[in-house]
Amino acid sequence: MADIEQRIAQGRGDEPADLVLRGGRVYDLMTGEMLDGDVAICGDTIVGIYESYEGREVIDVSGLTLVPGFIDTHLHVESSLVTPFEFDRCVAPRGVTTAICDPHEIANVIGLDGIRYFQSASEHTVMDLRVQLSSCVPSTDMETSGAELSHEDLRGCMGHASGIGLAEVMNYPGVIHRDPGMMAKLRLFEGGHADGHCPLLLGRDLNAYVAAGIRTEHEATTADEALEKLRKGMRVLIREGSVSKDLHALQPLLTERTSPYMCLCTDDRNPLDIGEEGHLDHMIRTLIALGTPPLAAYRAASLSAAEAFGLKHRGMIAPGYRADVVALGSLEACDAQLVLCGGQVVDEDAFAARGTVAPVGRGSVRAPRVTPESFRARANRAETDVIGIRDGQILTDHLHETIEIDEGDKRPDPSRDLARIAVIERHGRNGNIATGFVRGFGIRKGAIASTVCHDHHNIACVGIDYADMALAANRLGAIEGGFVVAADGAVVAELPLPVAGLMSLESFEDVHARLVELRAAAKGLGVTLAEPFLQLAFLALPVIPALKITDRGMVDVTRFEIIP
Repeated sequence: MADIEQRIAQGRGDEPADLVLRGGRVYDLMTGEMLDGDVAICGDTIVGIYESYEGREVIDVSGLTLVPGFIDTHLHVESSLVTPFEFDRCVAPRGVTTAICDPHEIANVIGLDGIRYFQSASEHTVMDLRVQLSSCVPSTDMETSGAELSHEDLRGCMGHASGIGLAEVMNYPGVIHRDPGMMAKLRLFEGGHADGHCPLLLGRDLNAYVAAGIRTEHEATTADEALEKLRKGMRVLIREGSVSKDLHALQPLLTERTSPYMCLCTDDRNPLDIGEEGHLDHMIRTLIALGTPPLAAYRAASLSAAEAFGLKHRGMIAPGYRADVVALGSLEACDAQLVLCGGQVVDEDAFAARGTVAPVGRGSVRAPRVTPESFRARANRAETDVIGIRDGQILTDHLHETIEIDEGDKRPDPSRDLARIAVIERHGRNGNIATGFVRGFGIRKGAIASTVCHDHHNIACVGIDYADMALAANRLGAIEGGFVVAADGAVVAELPLPVAGLMSLESFEDVHARLVELRAAAKGLGVTLAEPFLQLAFLALPVIPALKITDRGMVDVTRFEIIP
């Protein structure tokens, strides 16, 4: 950062600015006005607007509208399936200049080494990557993860420049019922920021959760739920991921009146959706097309986000603010023509000049080798708990079906859309294998398997044919994790994710191309879901109602207990 005297001198025009953006109009998020005049930048800081300036470098942005850089208020970089460096290259050109991430996916696999990897990566990315400290590793005691992090472990990671506070507190029952471990983590961050995660929580339980000092929340799926959370002092983050799609439900609530208290986030968005639709730019376009005032949409994407997370001096194009600027063809199109992060033009030269960090988490898939027999559903009663998928949501239904026992096994039945689902412990800790049933995939043959399995990231597998399920699951060990589609005794598509079984070492473009092949292969099995791989991953997350499965068995999330 340039020193204060230099910033003052350049803002006053006593010396040329380092960089001048000339010819555009600034969209003022305080007043909603369009302001003519140059934007003067000194180092990484805006020092002048609404005036004429001379600059050592001048960029012509004639005809363009300048808005502050976008802030994704909650995401998991791992869900992009690429490293933080490829994620940076993927979304920064779309106008995302700050991303607030929770590295709990990789932390659940390799612990503190995963958090430190993200902290180190943040020192080299072009965008400002902020790394929250993961609150729930594991998310509950009903799963087997690769690591457990206590409040003392988190204390050792505090103080890094990328830090903001405590990442999403998913164990909301632990908060409400004052679990000692959860209380220790909340006390550690008391007075700072604690991010929330409390789906369907309302009434006195919500009061108790907010009273713990948790101020932001991204799990609201209806306008009524979001409104109660706003009324109780929470900043609501509208989420539009690849599976969790809440934008349309919450859009009517985002007005110029509420926009100072609402933000945008993607949570989990894969390369297919980023490449084909966009990231926060997609959310902004969609909101405006649905009737949201542009001022409300752009506030939520930047200024409101900055204020909600205590990121001072960003979210405005104004003197003294960080020079995160997006030059758009139009507000409605949200089509970035030029992006600056901290005064640096975002282009291939900027990405080439940054440093990098060696990948971590290689060889993390240590699952037992399985056979077709591993997937038999041994039971002595026909009444069966079945996970019911809600397409476009990570909430599930707790269904009850009668499945007759045949030679000691309850078999998948594609005619009733009843597929076998299994979770296989892959961290080398106990070799657990749990099986159950799921409805909603539409799968009619074969199997798909993945090591992206929130949040413990064991192997999740769904299928009709046990031999194909075993083939797909065992193949994941050979490729160090990833996605596999198998049918008729052969692997028909795969994507290796060797970084902790979560991220590829290839480019974003290569991962996108492989995902297109995987999607087609899954469709060839009869799968009807638009995003089957992430949908499968969330079926193993025991903090999202109503019925899920982990390596320890089927989980009734409403009761927060494993079904006997």
